[in-house]
Amino acid sequence: MPSFRNLSFRNMIFPKRRPIPDQLNIALISQYAPLIQTGGRNSGPSFLRLIARGLAFRGHSVTIITGENLGGATNIREADGVRIVSIAPSRISRLRSQAHQPRFQDLVRSKFLELHREKRFHLVHALDSSAVRVGLMKREHGFAMAYDVQATHLADLFAIMGMGQETLGGILGTGFSVGLKFLSTYFGKDRQLLATADGVFAGSPRERFALERYYLYPDSKIHNVPYGIEIGALKAEEENSQVDDRSWLNIPASMHVAVTVSDMGEIGEMRNLLQAFERVAIRKPNSRLIVIGDGPRFKEIEFEALMLALGSKVIFTGDLDRDDQVRAIARADIFVNLSARTSGFEPSLLEAMAQKKVVIGSEMSPMAAMLEHGLEGFLVRPADVNEITELMLAVFENRLPVAEIGEAARAKITALFDPEKMVVETLKAYRSILEATGQYRRVA
Repeated sequence: MPSFRNLSFRNMIFPKRRPIPDQLNIALISQYAPLIQTGGRNSGPSFLRLIARGLAFRGHSVTIITGENLGGATNIREADGVRIVSIAPSRISRLRSQAHQPRFQDLVRSKFLELHREKRFHLVHALDSSAVRVGLMKREHGFAMAYDVQATHLADLFAIMGMGQETLGGILGTGFSVGLKFLSTYFGKDRQLLATADGVFAGSPRERFALERYYLYPDSKIHNVPYGIEIGALKAEEENSQVDDRSWLNIPASMHVAVTVSDMGEIGEMRNLLQAFERVAIRKPNSRLIVIGDGPRFKEIEFEALMLALGSKVIFTGDLDRDDQVRAIARADIFVNLSARTSGFEPSLLEAMAQKKVVIGSEMSPMAAMLEHGLEGFLVRPADVNEITELMLAVFENRLPVAEIGEAARAKITALFDPEKMVVETLKAYRSILEATGQYRRVA
């Protein structure tokens, strides 16, 4: 070991930094989504499938640690050059509640350490808070830590704001609810998480502004990457959409159809959509609403539909694989997603735009930064039941230029989401995050 006198003053103040490796070893961590095709079922966000595959194609090592069951006898699988590691697949359903989050975080930490000892990771990119205990070890084990903004509770704040009514009482009540939620989540969880972050990926300018202004997170460490869907897959999806299977779900060709996808995590957004659709169904009895998804509030949402006498007009499909989601969207006249609790741009909504559907999204979601209201789709406050009702009726009654809106939506998707750009920008962000740790330097 060198003695103190052999250490230069410069190295004491400015420790020597290693060059950023040409080939990185990257861990992607997410509790719910496998993120990459693993056989017939494919429920992961398409943008991360694309990025993981693109990184592997460029020679980087990519490991996905997830809580999803891979559907086989083993909990490790290779797909498109990416290693996917599942944690306790037989027990994961019991670990999804908030009460079991600490237990799942322990499982993530243990599995990560096991893999890290086999081959040292340079960077960890966590999509949610399941990796927070991994982040606490970053200095000890010498890796960089990045989070998606979805790992914080920022989306919950946007969801509360979107549910506010435009009255004095509603504004005051919403402000109080947002403030209370912020104090409980920031000081209870998010402050510790962000303290371990060398970088955060934000999905929209609004999220970036909130992280800097209210979470006091440095703007230089916030990265925007144009997450979206894989444009190369649009041709196949378009071909699927042209196969008009009117018998699917026993919906006659004469029916008007709206489709929504929900994680069933909150009841408020779905309650407003169901109330709007109730008014639509009174005016248009030949209309149906397809609700795709499953989650902790499924039974409550289903009961809400029954209380509104929508039992025969609302079809709850549960979770669907990607092919059936595409078929459902192809059958739709309108695609609705009122949630702000998404990571980046919601893939199913982008797929609807790619299929030239009229989309209705939340003005509090990242879509607000991309979609021009009235031209490529519509942005609404999730609490505005009247506007949601009128938009659906306007589409069903042919009072809107549906074809023109669909063409504009498809053009926007095609122009905005370049697969090469997504991967290149992600790699650029990863290298900036590594440099921000102070352990690495860029090589010209």
